[in-house]
Amino acid sequence: MIQFEKFILPNGLKILVHHDASTPIVAMNILYNVGARDEHPDKTGFAHLFEHLMFGGSINIPDYDEPLERAGGENNAFTNNDITNYYLTIPKPNLETAFWLESDRMLDLAFSLKSLRVQRDVVVEEFKETNLNQPYGDLWMMLRPLAYKVHPYQWSTIGKEIAHIQNAKMDDVKAFYQKFYNPNNAIMTIAGDVETEEIRLLAEKWFGPIPAGDEYIRNLPEEPIQTEARKLTVERDVPFDAIYMAFHMCRRNDMAYYPTDLISEVLSNGDSSRFDRELIKNQCLFTEINAWITGDIDEGLFIISGKLVKGVSMEKAEEAILKELEKLKSEKIDDSELQKIKNKMESMIVFSEMKVLEKAMDLAFAELLGDASQYNQELGYYLAVSAEDIHRQANLIFNPQNCSTVYYLAK
Repeated sequence: MIQFEKFILPNGLKILVHHDASTPIVAMNILYNVGARDEHPDKTGFAHLFEHLMFGGSINIPDYDEPLERAGGENNAFTNNDITNYYLTIPKPNLETAFWLESDRMLDLAFSLKSLRVQRDVVVEEFKETNLNQPYGDLWMMLRPLAYKVHPYQWSTIGKEIAHIQNAKMDDVKAFYQKFYNPNNAIMTIAGDVETEEIRLLAEKWFGPIPAGDEYIRNLPEEPIQTEARKLTVERDVPFDAIYMAFHMCRRNDMAYYPTDLISEVLSNGDSSRFDRELIKNQCLFTEINAWITGDIDEGLFIISGKLVKGVSMEKAEEAILKELEKLKSEKIDDSELQKIKNKMESMIVFSEMKVLEKAMDLAFAELLGDASQYNQELGYYLAVSAEDIHRQANLIFNPQNCSTVYYLAK
């Protein structure tokens, strides 16, 4: 269990403090409530572009990394379809340096044409490297719009197409910053050997003067229920044929998330999982096969991806996958298999609570979902999943009309 205290500044910045006296390192995590789903369909990739721009310096601090590294700190960030997350670790005596750096780029990011050009070029090269020049790299550019027809999950974090970033104008960039990068659209978590009152004083000093922005009311189109199977076949210069199947599933805050997550563990976590045991070892159909969930805040996807053994037909591989899914739908999982995956999940959660940075991230995300204290209930939710819950979700999710499939053929 992670103990924490919470307070909110007058400008709306939520701050969570977790005391951990076991380490001299303090973690600071700032989660901005903006991701790729908040972008305009004709201007995608902006949230990811901002992940880069935020390291380009602020008005008063032209080089973010240099003073942080001098203070013994390390930092990084990530963006996905739901959030943009900045995090750092720093020795406790130098914690105020972190407050200085993060508050300044929240208040007054430097917008220079040179920085925009540099970061725009970096993102364009990243787009080419990850989506165009890498085997199977363009998969999500095809699978997302196949599965989503209305919701903005239909594009990846890096954007729909290169042109959207190449054509990003300074006015567009500034408008995006002013709309989303405000204290009332952020959650800060501090974890380490700190006390709430000292964090309150630092927060009031460095973040208190930053004015709140306009409240952002998210009003995204809801994806209609998929009523027919969708399939796409492509041919690329890759070493193996591959199959990708995407089934619509519940949102992250739904209680059905927990049995659905455990289903992915049943199918593909470890050498004794069903896919590994049956489809790789027994039938020798796949060189690798995985099942996992996107875990999105809105309705997400249950993904099955596999690379076929040479000579195996796509139809035979797909049929074998569907047969394993049918077993989950028709036969309830036995107690020993269910307990095994629950034990694995408990170990993962316990180990995640050993690092201050992971605790800071987890608390911030739980707060975004509605209440950080819910994080401490997560393990209980997993342990309470029954064989009937698994059976019910398998029958809800694994239906042909709910599936979008890409046959990815090797030339």
